[in-house]
Amino acid sequence: MAKPQSYENHARFDPLVHFSTMPVLLINLGLSIYYTLHNWPNHNKLALWWIVMSLTLIVMNVAARTAALRAQNRVIRLEEKLRIASLVTASELVELDSLTMEQYIALRFASNPELPELARRAVREKLTGKQIKESVVSWRADNDRV
Repeated sequence: MAKPQSYENHARFDPLVHFSTMPVLLINLGLSIYYTLHNWPNHNKLALWWIVMSLTLIVMNVAARTAALRAQNRVIRLEEKLRIASLVTASELVELDSLTMEQYIALRFASNPELPELARRAVREKLTGKQIKESVVSWRADNDRV
């Protein structure tokens, strides 16, 4: 049985990206540089093109990962705005409208009873995501984020 999620173990890796795709792309870049250095000036245009394509594939991989995280962040922000709206009054909601994306993402770990006060603290004290997560008493796991 998996250990319950907490501040200490909430960070996760995406195995396909972190342990498969990116290492292969980095090895490919290393091999392309090695090939270029050891076969210069023979095939210099092809070798340089291999380096360019290797870098392009790495940039594409990072861009795809970043786009997925950005989409997840937007969904988390929406979910947390709705959750907060259901737990506070309309006048309190105006104050909490200044929460940042980072704060919303961290607040997702707070249980419903502690969310309103922690959100108010986040706004008033300008807490970072890390500070918010460290302040959570009753951890609400998010096992879907990668």
